Amino acid sequence: MAVTPLNNTQIKNSKPKDKEYNLSDGQGLSIRIMPNGGKYWIFNYTHPTLKKRRNLSLGPYPEMTLAKAREIRSEYRELIRNGIDPKTHKIDLKNNQYAAQQQTLKLTAEEWFKVKQTEVSANYAEDVWNSLELHIFPSIGNTPLIDITAPKTIEVIKPIAAKGSLETVKRLCQRLNEIMTYAVNTGLVHSNPLTGIKAAFASPQKKSYATLKPEELGKLMKDISYASIKRTTRLLIEWQLHTMTRPSEAVGAKWEEIDFDKELWIIPAERMKKNLEHRIPLTPQTLSILDMLKPISAHREHLFPADRNPRSHMNEQSANAALKRMGYGGKLVAHGMRALASTTLNEEGFDPDVIEAALAHLDKNEVRRAYNRAEYIEKRREMMCWWSNHIEKANS
Repeated sequence: MAVTPLNNTQIKNSKPKDKEYNLSDGQGLSIRIMPNGGKYWIFNYTHPTLKKRRNLSLGPYPEMTLAKAREIRSEYRELIRNGIDPKTHKIDLKNNQYAAQQQTLKLTAEEWFKVKQTEVSANYAEDVWNSLELHIFPSIGNTPLIDITAPKTIEVIKPIAAKGSLETVKRLCQRLNEIMTYAVNTGLVHSNPLTGIKAAFASPQKKSYATLKPEELGKLMKDISYASIKRTTRLLIEWQLHTMTRPSEAVGAKWEEIDFDKELWIIPAERMKKNLEHRIPLTPQTLSILDMLKPISAHREHLFPADRNPRSHMNEQSANAALKRMGYGGKLVAHGMRALASTTLNEEGFDPDVIEAALAHLDKNEVRRAYNRAEYIEKRREMMCWWSNHIEKANS
């Protein structure tokens, strides 16, 4: 027997009786009129697998409108056609929503960081986490992941941009996007709402490290020789210049990393920027520096131990501070010595790939990178010897 669909007037005019009763809208949907006057939507259906009749409450009227109740009925009938129990679906949905509320941005970042820190050096990983703890977590760290939006996140970053710290802004945008991409890939959210937030801020002007022209190397070496600086600091600057390493790599060098038999300095992955082991051929000049360091630190862990805490190494800024005192403030920083080496070697016609390998610049082609490590070591040894000889001649 066909059921005449309900209308709002009929529902509003329905009066309570001594016992509850139902007004049917058809296809399993009805409204239950309670003795106290309350009206509640009910969906009656046959369980798709158990084949038993069940009732599912949809909510009170008029909060749940007739149109909305019919919309839900259609959704539930579609679920049943697909073999899904609407009641089970409703419970699962509620549980998922609860879980989504518990999955905050900081919690997700912690899970992402477990993976991230395996891909980068320990120092870089620490910098990544500190930046999030300082700039992001205090404001939106406890915000559920599903409530993270681009406008809300941009408001958090705006004060940093206002200070002119555009490089920090750029890094934060990159890191937040990595976190949200991780969330998408692990099924925590369906899409990344922060894609493109960097467009809300000005791009930082790319600054090159202060460095010297190749023809200024001779003056630098003479200034280092006559400078009123500690011997270990002088040796540190020369060590970094000869080995073409980054300041953190040079100052953190350990005796156990030196293979005297193979004449190699092997920097472990955890100390490298890209978290990949780096092998540096040692030249007669760098071996001589090691000989000079032996009486000073051979009994210590580090080549360049700190004065106050010999169990640690010198400060990463020691070389920069010394160069500044020597009159090179604004002209040369320790990191800029890598650029000086690169420019000189390129001008001398050395293979650019060999130079890039010596600088530990990551080759995005993994196959070629593996080949480079094996094939270029001897080519790099020849090039490093030329570079050390060049430095020595410049100081004569």
